[in-house]
Amino acid sequence: MDVAVFIFADGIVYGAWLFLVAVGLTLVFGVMKILNVAHGALYAIGAYAAATVVNSEAFGQVEGFAVLLLMLAGAIIAAVLLGPLLERFLLRLFYERDEVVLLLVTFGLSLILEDVIKMIWGVYSYYVPGPYALFGNIEAGPLFYVGYDFFIVGLAVFVGLVTYLVLDRTNVGKVVQSVIHDDEISRAMGINVGRVYLGAFTFGVFLATLAGAFTAPMIAITPSIGVNAIILSFAVVVIGGLGSIGGAAIGACIVGLARAAAINLWPEAELFVIYAVMSLVLLVRPEGLFGQIQQRKI
Repeated sequence: MDVAVFIFADGIVYGAWLFLVAVGLTLVFGVMKILNVAHGALYAIGAYAAATVVNSEAFGQVEGFAVLLLMLAGAIIAAVLLGPLLERFLLRLFYERDEVVLLLVTFGLSLILEDVIKMIWGVYSYYVPGPYALFGNIEAGPLFYVGYDFFIVGLAVFVGLVTYLVLDRTNVGKVVQSVIHDDEISRAMGINVGRVYLGAFTFGVFLATLAGAFTAPMIAITPSIGVNAIILSFAVVVIGGLGSIGGAAIGACIVGLARAAAINLWPEAELFVIYAVMSLVLLVRPEGLFGQIQQRKI
């Protein structure tokens, strides 16, 4: 019984982190039909931005929960600087090209951004240890959990709910849904599709930098952390269905619980089980659990 509780707690914590990392990737694909391979590099930039702001001398006296606001500010600054720049001066040049071309463009962008990270921050590890101790420890039977991990769970739930409400319950969301359904008809109705793409991509970049910023206290920040993030994000969105926010949440929980079960019962299969679950889902439903089969336009 105790093992089941540990698996559930570990799985939910890890699944929440996975959702936080993957939600921006599935949002951008859902709106723009772009599989943004640079999402991992943007996640890494968010982590570095948070570390830079929190460790800077200008904010050295900031303590307590105000540090979380500094981390949020770092994510926002990175997204505002990079989102519009990348969409307007790079991606917009390739919208009329094949989707594979856009995939290659974002892959090249990820390599460029990783080198930019090395040029700005170097190759040595950065640490943001302070915020990780803000919430203390939580006792669960014989085990202790770091309270910050459950803060990540709450943050993931909040981000998911806000994203869902914006897309489904606001006028902005209705415009975005119209563009998702058919961008050509949306243009004919007077909707500025280019502005929708700009907003969606910038928000997707913000979700990536937000995930990186609040993951920063949990890890050693290196230029390569984005590689692991994009691989796991891809597994999550493939399981849930590309473009589905709810699917990303379910996919993250499935991956989190599967990984936790493997760690507690079969540690050697920690990584194998994630891709085994993804392969099984693809065999049964190639479009993902909540994905929709796309009809070709003639």
